[in-house]
Amino acid sequence: MHIETTFKPAWWLLSPHLQTLWPVMFRRRTTPDLSHERFELNDGDFVDLCWSRKTDRPVVIVLHGLEGSVHSHYAGSLMCSLENAGFRPVFMHFRGCGGEPNRMPRSYHSGDTQDLAQLVDHINRTTGTPVHAAIGFSLGGNVLLKWLGQTGDSNPLQFGVAVSVPFILADAANRLQRGLSHMYEIHLMNSLKRSYIEKFRRIESPLDVDISQLKGFWEFDDRVTAPLHGFSGVDHYYTESSCRQYLANIKVPTRIIHALDDPFMFTATVPDENELSEQVELLLARNGGHVGFVSGKYPWKAEYWYERKIIEFLMKNEK
Repeated sequence: MHIETTFKPAWWLLSPHLQTLWPVMFRRRTTPDLSHERFELNDGDFVDLCWSRKTDRPVVIVLHGLEGSVHSHYAGSLMCSLENAGFRPVFMHFRGCGGEPNRMPRSYHSGDTQDLAQLVDHINRTTGTPVHAAIGFSLGGNVLLKWLGQTGDSNPLQFGVAVSVPFILADAANRLQRGLSHMYEIHLMNSLKRSYIEKFRRIESPLDVDISQLKGFWEFDDRVTAPLHGFSGVDHYYTESSCRQYLANIKVPTRIIHALDDPFMFTATVPDENELSEQVELLLARNGGHVGFVSGKYPWKAEYWYERKIIEFLMKNEK
């Protein structure tokens, strides 16, 4: 179901780029008191977790975007809000994103749902408080929605939320080559290259590639992401990993929050209403940028609308 929202951007942040960049540059970082866990995966690798210390509460997993971490602008504040609402958030770093390179040549990617599935199964088996919901931002939202659709009725979550999702990865790669959006591609490519170089200082790379010569996502995903993760090439990776094709099979109540002016993708990238299952509600705002949705009367009192809509959805379904 498509739901047109009443979100109104802050008067000083009317463009999608200002909406996107303001929280990255100016939002005050806050985090709750966290404990850290290294979760060992079945293949001998690991992911790093940051747990709220508020125990005996419904567990909510938070998933970051490309090259994100618990220090990302959206992470700590949301975890504080989840705590205040009576939940126990746990932040899952994808492989290699927790501050230390992962052990294996492979890394993480937009369509890798197995690590999330392992974590949910681990929490459900070993704690007295099974996973209540998962919240994914950007790449993490794509991973979450794909997993929900892949598993259908057998998915163990009770609720899902995804924010600023790249529904079609090829569209996102194309959009990030255009206009001012190219600055995001440059920034993210630099981060990906640094992560690659840091990892393969410690272990030998199976790839014959000069990482410094790769100029954009199409080249990086064709020469690095695809071969490291068993895809025949970039087209195979993008086709298999994009979440839009899985949305019709989601059986878990799910809220997607998206802005039509998101500079990471095209307006046409947004799925049609007939592509959504009855369990999915898509909140569509005309403005908001990419994980922005900044409102408020004054810059020193900025409000983050998407965060309120996440808590609203989870609280409504707690009753």
